[in-house]
Amino acid sequence: MSAPKPIYQLISHVILDLDGTLLNTGSIVNKVVKTFLAKNGKTWDSKKAHKLVGKTPYEAAAVVLEDYGLPYSSEEFLSLITPMLSEQWCNIKPLPGANRLIKHLRSNGVPTALASNSPRSDIFAKISHQGWKESFSAIVGGDEVEKGKPSPDIFLEAAKRMNATPSNCLVIEDSLPGVAAGKAAGMHVIAVPSVPKKTVEFSSADEVIDSLLELRPEKWGLPPFNDWIEGTLPIEPWFIGGPVIKGFGRGSKVLGIPTANLPAENFADVVSEHTSGVYFGWAGLSTRGIYKMVMSIGWNPYFDNTEKTVEPWLLHNFGEDFYGEELRLAIVGYIRPEANFPSLESLIERIHEDGKIAEKALDLPIYARYKDSPYLRNPLQQGSASDGSQAEQNSK
Repeated sequence: MSAPKPIYQLISHVILDLDGTLLNTGSIVNKVVKTFLAKNGKTWDSKKAHKLVGKTPYEAAAVVLEDYGLPYSSEEFLSLITPMLSEQWCNIKPLPGANRLIKHLRSNGVPTALASNSPRSDIFAKISHQGWKESFSAIVGGDEVEKGKPSPDIFLEAAKRMNATPSNCLVIEDSLPGVAAGKAAGMHVIAVPSVPKKTVEFSSADEVIDSLLELRPEKWGLPPFNDWIEGTLPIEPWFIGGPVIKGFGRGSKVLGIPTANLPAENFADVVSEHTSGVYFGWAGLSTRGIYKMVMSIGWNPYFDNTEKTVEPWLLHNFGEDFYGEELRLAIVGYIRPEANFPSLESLIERIHEDGKIAEKALDLPIYARYKDSPYLRNPLQQGSASDGSQAEQNSK
């Protein structure tokens, strides 16, 4: 996370992007495009997904048509795929920290606008399932201005509708076109890159963070969050599990910290919805009991993983391996973002510090109650979000 540059005027208004910043639109779009391509005899390449980020619908259509050699015009492609997307907007999910941020801004009376390259009708279709409409002082779609991002038109129109001075506005964006648009509008910009491991490309932003969970409004003269508890942030619990497998072989051997690795492909969709970072919660082993745990999600910058992994560390000395045993996790809190370290020793020191924070926090009632979650004891249905939701309800 980069430190914000000096600010010479306090922020009075906030303008939020929608797709990739507040909502996990990418997972829906990728799923629909993959289905569409299959019907046309083409195979979806997930490595090309980043090329759609921050684009207007017509720009995104042109990218897909060119990359896959489809025999349609942009208009024909959009007429075919738009109904498929519309059917899926009801399944779109907020990104970590989105609900928290919107609620915080509204409760503190901070005028906030929504500005997206998506058409206005699509914006309302997406947010209608989130209950956010009344939280925004203005909503501007890409079809309401002459040019979409990276042109500043959308942000300038949002400021105009709020009677705000552009230099007093803070934009929060996930894409390079969005960051460019915010800066061109003369506004301050926080980048929350939706494409992993691309932080260095967002140097034009005033601040770069890995997720909305890292946002510190007080840096920008806005009311601070007051929900951190002893160095931890309570989150909406989520639940995953599976058989313990062998990982990279560096937990015990390199770090001296035995991690219980899980087959991430079993719950890839669930993991993709959560930002990288260090979390904590409770772990249930099918034949042993329930234990405190701290875990990392992400690419482990020090080791430069090529895939997103989940690596829990059960805070207990077992004295033996338990490969193949069924492990269930209830993730209930967040500690910090992923970070690189100058040395292996500093990485190990920080992991142990994370463990101490988790160990202490899990004794607090807000976290301790999830130790009794039925999900940690009942037969596991791997990666099922519905199981997790039910477990949460049953533990309250």
